[in-house]
Amino acid sequence: MEENKIFLKQTYNYFLPENLIAQTPLENREQSRMLCYDRKSKNIEHKHFYDIIDYLKEGDVLVLNSSKVLPARIYGFKIETNAKIEILLQKRLDLTSWKVLARPAKRLNVGTVIKFSDKLSATVLKKLDYGECEIVFKYNGVFENILAEIGEMPLPPYIHEKLKNKNRYQTVYAKEEGSSAAPTAGLHFTFDILEKLKQKGVKVVEVLLHVGLGTFRPVKDNNILNHQMHEEFFVLTEETAFEINKAKEENRRIIAVGTTSVRVLESCAKNGKVVAQSGNTNIFIYPGYNFQIVDALITNFHLPESTLIMLVSAFCGIEETLGFYNVAVKEKYRFFSFGDCCFLY
Repeated sequence: MEENKIFLKQTYNYFLPENLIAQTPLENREQSRMLCYDRKSKNIEHKHFYDIIDYLKEGDVLVLNSSKVLPARIYGFKIETNAKIEILLQKRLDLTSWKVLARPAKRLNVGTVIKFSDKLSATVLKKLDYGECEIVFKYNGVFENILAEIGEMPLPPYIHEKLKNKNRYQTVYAKEEGSSAAPTAGLHFTFDILEKLKQKGVKVVEVLLHVGLGTFRPVKDNNILNHQMHEEFFVLTEETAFEINKAKEENRRIIAVGTTSVRVLESCAKNGKVVAQSGNTNIFIYPGYNFQIVDALITNFHLPESTLIMLVSAFCGIEETLGFYNVAVKEKYRFFSFGDCCFLY
């Protein structure tokens, strides 16, 4: 492929019929279909997620993102005019202040007060680009408890069905609240599958990356190098770093669950090992990137022209990725957050 095509947004486009966009989760998480792609032989196999046990082996290190999704969509109204306002929490700035996405943002000015319930209101502190604002909350009680009462799960814009069970937009191993979107590759795991993998000798470790709504922000400029990546907070502990570095020394595989885990591991990479740390990452992985840590990847099928399909294309090759995506379309796999997955190794 010509080198300049790597940097063109339309290079990462593919045709997806709308009826293949999954609107609801399957009844059983592990029943999702799984396209398995061998990067060396370029062989494709069609399996189900419960078959992942056969693809992982003793000594492999499986890296999960333990972030938990907040019920981050809340509805309120302007005190002055009663105009309806929708807020999506994006990033906590301090104890009471948040960066949020507001709709319609044009109705808000610095100083505008929004009421959500008898227990919760907010004042706009600053207006930002792309409909984002900084707001400060005022509340009576425990903020997280109020959110649990009035908040809705922040489902992506391409999902139009109402979610019946909030827990289905949550991984079974989610721990620390802070994400505005689910790390969806992990939605296929059950406790039973994790236990079987551990019994097989797979080492399961955790990282943390709070997924921001920027993950859905489209690449607008046709030159992808002009795209400004969103920042996301991450933590890689000493314990996890030790297990990963030991595995790298012993030539054992590091298997990332989701692009979020990839972003943490590669952000912390130095000379083929990881350094324990926390902070914000805006790493943008696209073809030409040299992966230092990740040997295999479990991930869902991503939107055309998105930064996520660019990351997968960096891992597998552009033509190869578009090739197995087209196979997935032909085989009628379910796409995006509630859809099927692929194992790339």
